Amino acid sequence: MPFAADHRLVTIDHHIAEEEDLHPEATGDFSSLLHDILFAIRIIARDVRRAGLNDILGLAKKTNIHGEQVRKLDTYSNDVIKGALLKGGNVCVMASEENDDIILPEIGKCGKYVVAFDPLDGSNNIDANVTIGTIFSVYKRLDIKLDTLGTVEDLLQPGYKQVFAGYVLYGSSTNLVYTTGHGVNVFTYDPTLGEFLLTKRNLKIPSRGSIYSTNVGYFNKWHEWNQQYIEYLNEFSEDGTRPYSLRYIATGVADIHRTLHYGGIYLYYRDSHYTNGKLRLVYEANALAMIVEQAGGRAIDGERRILSIKPHSIHQRTPVIIGSEEDVNEAELFLKGIHPYQTGE
Repeated sequence: MPFAADHRLVTIDHHIAEEEDLHPEATGDFSSLLHDILFAIRIIARDVRRAGLNDILGLAKKTNIHGEQVRKLDTYSNDVIKGALLKGGNVCVMASEENDDIILPEIGKCGKYVVAFDPLDGSNNIDANVTIGTIFSVYKRLDIKLDTLGTVEDLLQPGYKQVFAGYVLYGSSTNLVYTTGHGVNVFTYDPTLGEFLLTKRNLKIPSRGSIYSTNVGYFNKWHEWNQQYIEYLNEFSEDGTRPYSLRYIATGVADIHRTLHYGGIYLYYRDSHYTNGKLRLVYEANALAMIVEQAGGRAIDGERRILSIKPHSIHQRTPVIIGSEEDVNEAELFLKGIHPYQTGE
């Protein structure tokens, strides 16, 4: 009997090589960039596991551009990612949640790719040992001339132009979830081998779930439609599809990761506190939206597809309604003032 290949034996290096076959225009530069990202992830994953021992938990006694308190591991992770990507020579410009302005490489070490990243999503959870993560968004530079540095305009491309979107979860295991536009694949890091192994190929989100994820602490600050929608999800229905269960980790990538696997919806719409929404478009929402869409879900800001938005600032915020297609469709009805049982659903 011929030997059947086991997907658990597929390393991320093998998978990257397979991905290159899907991109005829690809060069070794893209693979090199992904290896730079993986190198940074391995370092952060190692130090997240021993953060308390390394005395890098807690606050760094400063705030970032968003007025949020910065934790030591935030700063550390930011430095690791910047260092790995700048040294690799494959980027022309970068943006990070932790940096006010764009990040440029040295002249002569400039590549063809643009990277936006959130070095440590959910950092408020660090001290409680709750799941945290990293988000990456990669584009090609607008100007193909490699002898010039990138500009902020390279970072202000709409999300549909991403060539890579991924996130990492640092939890009971380290998971890497990413897409290059040909489906979503999940890798798990095996520290004994020092390898990321494929654990889920072509992940698909259920068309409908039974979980909603949102910060109900802001319920009284929400728009009326948002309140009505959550109240609807909490009602008992004759067909048994409701009530939904509330699950909210307050680490965006962790909540999205669960939604991808089990279905449902994640909402962080605008309210009287976050008038423009809470998630950052360039280095959070775009990557998560691309991954969810590639898995068969939807991601909107309430008026349009998130990936169609042309950013005007690297730190621009956006409302987010993201998850299973049927759940997002239903939330959209409420937003438009149409209650489901008015439509006979």
